[in-house]
Amino acid sequence: MWLTLYTNFMKSKFILIGCLILIGYLLPYYILGEDTHIRVHDNLDSNIVWYKLLVESGQIFSLTDAALPNVINGLPRSALASGLDAMVWLYLLFEPMTAYTIGQTVMRFTAFFGMYLLLKRFIIRVRVPDWVSVGVALGFAMLPFWPSGMLSIAGLPLALYIFLTIRKDGRKTPKRYWVLLFVFPFLSNFILTMVFFLGVMGIFWLVDWIRLKRVNWPFFIAIASMTVIYLIKNYLLIFSMFFDEGFTSHRSENSLGHKDLPGTIELFIHNFFNGHTHDLAVHSMIIIPVIGMAFLVAAYRNIRPKLLLSLFIFNVLLSLWYAFWYWEGWRVVKDNFMIANTFNFSRIHFFDPAIWYICFALALAVLWKHLRFGKVLVACLILLQYGMLFVLNEESKYSEIGTPTFKEFYSEELFSEIEDYIGMEQSDYRVVSIGIHPTIAQYNGFYTLDTYNNSFPLEYKHQFREIIAPELEKNPELKSYFDTWGGRLYMYVGQLGKNYLFTKNSDEVIEALDINTEALQDLGGDYIFSALPIENYDDNGLDFEESFEKEGLPWEIWVYRVE
Repeated sequence: MWLTLYTNFMKSKFILIGCLILIGYLLPYYILGEDTHIRVHDNLDSNIVWYKLLVESGQIFSLTDAALPNVINGLPRSALASGLDAMVWLYLLFEPMTAYTIGQTVMRFTAFFGMYLLLKRFIIRVRVPDWVSVGVALGFAMLPFWPSGMLSIAGLPLALYIFLTIRKDGRKTPKRYWVLLFVFPFLSNFILTMVFFLGVMGIFWLVDWIRLKRVNWPFFIAIASMTVIYLIKNYLLIFSMFFDEGFTSHRSENSLGHKDLPGTIELFIHNFFNGHTHDLAVHSMIIIPVIGMAFLVAAYRNIRPKLLLSLFIFNVLLSLWYAFWYWEGWRVVKDNFMIANTFNFSRIHFFDPAIWYICFALALAVLWKHLRFGKVLVACLILLQYGMLFVLNEESKYSEIGTPTFKEFYSEELFSEIEDYIGMEQSDYRVVSIGIHPTIAQYNGFYTLDTYNNSFPLEYKHQFREIIAPELEKNPELKSYFDTWGGRLYMYVGQLGKNYLFTKNSDEVIEALDINTEALQDLGGDYIFSALPIENYDDNGLDFEESFEKEGLPWEIWVYRVE
């Protein structure tokens, strides 16, 4: 028995070591719980609360676009995640931070095994030790993925592995791959990446049909099946977009993409070397130089790394497409075709991280095989990349930056005191926030007139704009930000700009607030929760009630009542 165990361990020792390192990467979530520092942008300020609100609303499986009264006097149900989204069920079954931790664990282990399997079977054609594939896969799994994306980015290697397996093996494909294919949509986002992924798979299928003069039916069925599952999963969004005229989304008034040519080129260069905040590959310091080194070695050895070159060029084109999507020359198309204005076709750039790490593996294989000291060099390069990635786990990164922990951000004890002070049912009054994200109030059960969401009624955006119009006039950048996009319906203050995290340690004071209080009253506004004192609150028709702070929590909240 011991011999069998030892033999099995030796066969899988690198995978097991990789799993142990990944567990170490994830340990802060399990040890610290709500005291963990995690990402604020598009995370604490949005998605976590969206899941929580949906679970508490009782509208998870609504068949109509019902309104959730907690937000903007009635946020359409279709603005939130599908009831068939696995993340929704995690938040239904567990506390938010526990659900978040489980999501992180699923995401990273899927990234690890997906990339490893893809590299082993379809990418690395030369003989290299197993630890090279494991090493690259582990690096990919430790990337600072956008948390709420789940498998939308982290799972792309696994999705590609499944489809390539079906494409190659056809009817002989093991059933477990079909099971994975049917489960995958519930853990990923169709709009974010998978619509592009399935489009690419469709091109593969079409090229095969033309080239081989025969239809690969299993491959076609795989593509069609996953597409249908995504459409079923997003039934409410599809219905609200094409069959229900219940509300016109604020996205119909988007006006993104006004960069001149030099600005577009600058964005291309930035994205190519640094990536997007949602798809960071941490590739500029090690991976790009390694790829360049591999090309030089290949030229010297007179070999042609076709796949490496093709994927590298593809990533160049992805960054170019992303940048030019915001070029002013596209406005002609966007102004005349609604879908080009409301749907972000540049999001195909979310393929970047997976492609960079496939290129990394291919480049390392070239160095391994064709350099005298290639083996030592490859090991050193992988370890150097680990050194850059491991310190980017959320606890390390955001504790160093100084943003609040999960518990500090939502400050439940502090806002419970405010609720007790007001002394009414939270559904009987409406609040807005200044200097902090409105999701903090939402998380604590308050009904807010301000919000951050992907879609909401355009009419409401116009009504809300009247409240902050005088402040927008003070700050052209804020005015453009709100009018051309407006996904953040925030109580903007020209003096503060786009800063929404003012802690009690801040010395900032709002000196000359200028809001349309009558418009705030028309929407039902009763209270303002401000993270900063407002010196001229009287001039805005506000009464100062009380300020609240609690030891160990970052905020001091100044509560003003609308007269």
